[in-house]
Amino acid sequence: MKSGAVAAIGVGATAAVVVAALVQAAGDNPILNEALSISVPSDYQELIEEAGNTCPDVTPNLLAALLAQESGFDPKARSPVGAQGIAQFMPSTWESHGIDGNGDGERDVWDPEDAIPSSATYLCTIADDVKDVPGNKQHNMLAAYNAGSDAVRKYGGVPPYEETQNYVRSITALADTPASGKGASSTQAATALNAASAMLGTPYSWGGGNANGPSTGTCCSPSGRSGTSVKGFDCSALVLYAYAKAGISLPRTAARQYAASEPVQPGRVRPGDLVFYGNSATGIHHVGIYAGNGWILDAPRPGTEVRYSPMDTMPDLYAVARPRTNHSKET
Repeated sequence: MKSGAVAAIGVGATAAVVVAALVQAAGDNPILNEALSISVPSDYQELIEEAGNTCPDVTPNLLAALLAQESGFDPKARSPVGAQGIAQFMPSTWESHGIDGNGDGERDVWDPEDAIPSSATYLCTIADDVKDVPGNKQHNMLAAYNAGSDAVRKYGGVPPYEETQNYVRSITALADTPASGKGASSTQAATALNAASAMLGTPYSWGGGNANGPSTGTCCSPSGRSGTSVKGFDCSALVLYAYAKAGISLPRTAARQYAASEPVQPGRVRPGDLVFYGNSATGIHHVGIYAGNGWILDAPRPGTEVRYSPMDTMPDLYAVARPRTNHSKET
């Protein structure tokens, strides 16, 4: 969240902190009901479901997606620019919009029982602020949460800030993703993430990598870069390798990996899920592994290495999905 145009997405965790957090998230949280999953601590389930019905413009799924994007459900999250708590309120915004959600006589930005209801009521307030602005009302509301209502009114919709546009796309993509079926267990997800994190710093290689590890690639990428002399991974090979270590064999390409996975709702997103980018199911061009706190682990492009990237690293986030446990061979 921002009170102006200052970036405040994510919590800026180091790689080591991210890995520690995602392993804990994968192993400690119990499976909940269909509304929320192990990616959301059980203490927050009722809070999100109740607060997500504060007004017609806010839903539990949207609120869960926003909290996942803002802090990864970390009540102690603090951004480099000063945003605080599970909903990443800037101090000035909390001063004017924070509420005593649990009725204990104190408005505490670090207490999810205050911050989650405050986030929902603030969303409802800014939805009303920008209700007369043309365009999608939820998109405008999210843009105002990130960039401020004045910016949304000034530009007549989502402002032309790359960060804000990616923020809106990321949250709405998560909020609109359906869920069904059985996917990889939390233990398999943690195993895959550990395997992928062990490859941090490995070069990107177009067509490189397989279930056994890094390998030289092929020629050539759309930009003309060849992987024939580079030993490493491309994006889908990193995923293929990581989940092979967890006992799940996946297809080679990102689009086929999506077809071999089950889409998940925002409240069900957890570390180890796969984040896909593209304009359609058959047009997926990139995949990364969700690492928590708004970050993915991926092999981005020629000239880079396996690394942690923000979830909004590309503007066309298509879906988040979980590999099926019954997918047993490459296709």
